Amino acid sequence: QVQLVESGGGLVQAGGSLRLSCVASGSTFNINAIGWYRQAPGQQRELVAAISSGGSTNYADSVKGRFTISRDNAKSTVYLQLNSLKPEDTAVYYCNANVGSWSYEYWGQGTQVTVSS
Repeated sequence: QVQLVESGGGLVQAGGSLRLSCVASGSTFNINAIGWYRQAPGQQRELVAAISSGGSTNYADSVKGRFTISRDNAKSTVYLQLNSLKPEDTAVYYCNANVGSWSYEYWGQGTQVTVSS
């Protein structure tokens, strides 16, 4: 099993920045990829960015050039740097781990990001 704990959310003005952290514990050696998702009120949860165990990354078109996903293996932590934030980035941001050959998925509890105009 894998446990995920997110932190770093908050209230920021448009154009501002935040850095989200996702700390993984448990069977972290078996993680295939970690992704950041977000869900705004009344909307479906969507993938924002992901990083594989090999280090490859992918981003939603809406955040390319503004958000950066990275990881620190020594700290079992994946970061999401959010720059040039817009009000439409307001959502609860969740960390997701894809684990093992059966691709089990684990979720964190989420962290709220609110961008004021």
